[in-house]
Amino acid sequence: MGRGRDLLSAVEVANSKLKPSQKRRYLVDGGGLYLMITRRAQGSADKKARTPANQVSKSWCFRYRSRVTKKPVELGLGPLADVPMARARVKAAELRGMLAEGIDPKTEIEKKRAGLKAEAAKVMTFDQATKGCIQDRKGGWKNEKHLAQWENTLETYASPVIGPLDVAIIDLALVKKVLDPIWTTKPETASRVRQRIEAVLAWATVHGRRKGPNPAQWKNNLDQILPPTSKVKKKKNHPALPYQQIGAFTAELRTQHGAGAKALEFLILTASRTNETLGADPKEFNLDRAIWTIPAERMKAEKEHTVPLCPRAVEIVRGLISERHNRIFCNSDGEALSDAVMLRVIWRMNQKRAAEGKDAWQDSKGQKAVPHGFRSTFRDWAGECSNFPREVIENALAHQLKDKAEAAYSRGTQLAKRKLLMNSWAAYCAKPSEPQSENVIPIRAEVG
Repeated sequence: MGRGRDLLSAVEVANSKLKPSQKRRYLVDGGGLYLMITRRAQGSADKKARTPANQVSKSWCFRYRSRVTKKPVELGLGPLADVPMARARVKAAELRGMLAEGIDPKTEIEKKRAGLKAEAAKVMTFDQATKGCIQDRKGGWKNEKHLAQWENTLETYASPVIGPLDVAIIDLALVKKVLDPIWTTKPETASRVRQRIEAVLAWATVHGRRKGPNPAQWKNNLDQILPPTSKVKKKKNHPALPYQQIGAFTAELRTQHGAGAKALEFLILTASRTNETLGADPKEFNLDRAIWTIPAERMKAEKEHTVPLCPRAVEIVRGLISERHNRIFCNSDGEALSDAVMLRVIWRMNQKRAAEGKDAWQDSKGQKAVPHGFRSTFRDWAGECSNFPREVIENALAHQLKDKAEAAYSRGTQLAKRKLLMNSWAAYCAKPSEPQSENVIPIRAEVG
């Protein structure tokens, strides 16, 4: 290295040029620091725009001789536009200090870069962990809708807040930041989001991408700063037709055509949920025994549910079952019906009634009946007009009994009793009767 330090002035640096014959030139600042001036490559597109000033590029470099190979080494310190002269001199001083300690600057820089790359390779974002978690879990999900729900809820609510962040740094404050906007306004959704965040972070921990407790855990963690969703959940019952009108409604329903009308009648006769009915697979039925077995993955409680079928329900299934399709209720191409198909059937019936000057099919508060509300209609009828035990009725609705002692006592599916119950319900639905005029408000248990 040459003698002296800080040999260049700001004016010299600014005015430095290349001779026409030169392609590169080094100006010595001292102590191994050089200003390198390089001629830019000539491009036909911008020849006219070039001036002597912008025909060259200027950058700093540090030159020294390797003590191991004895060969000259040149390290770039950055372009003049980004690294002012004062900063370049500081960098050169740091490199000279390394040489004085017997450390080769190039080797040390390469080690640091390798270390940074290795650290970067260890980083996993929450979005990446989500994909990995779903990939590992989806093999156990037979319902594609469940997969879509996982992806959609996390993409909608979690990803905008923590998606690009390293899973290793996600803490309680960040999880709460995701949940706060929806915890009281969308409690059911918020609860699912929390559970899924917890699962993703647990997956990341198992794969060595984070350490410590799970910040999305509920017990002894989030339960200390967030109210239970059961306390903030605003329960809203689905509009349900009074059971006194079900006979007239069923009689009118049977005048409707199409798979949607058949699906709605089947839903009423089985007291099932919309997705359970529309997803019914021919393989789930034993029509000789008049039994419909819904697998656990299609049930809300994720527990297999057996439904005894009345003769009319069996008749509906026999009329629609096809070896060509994997759905009982589908269009002519075998495609599944949408969730709104039964709602449209009720809408058409109400349109017809309006044209005839009759009241719409509605609940006691004047809200138009919806498919899910017929579970409440069944529950009201069973509780007020039948002598069947409560646990039999709740079992028919595939409800989990809240009383643990009662649930333990009622371990069986009580199929024989439920068969009598469903046949009695079908017989009641088959008795036409016009809507009653009196103001009857049934005592309704919550139906999910």
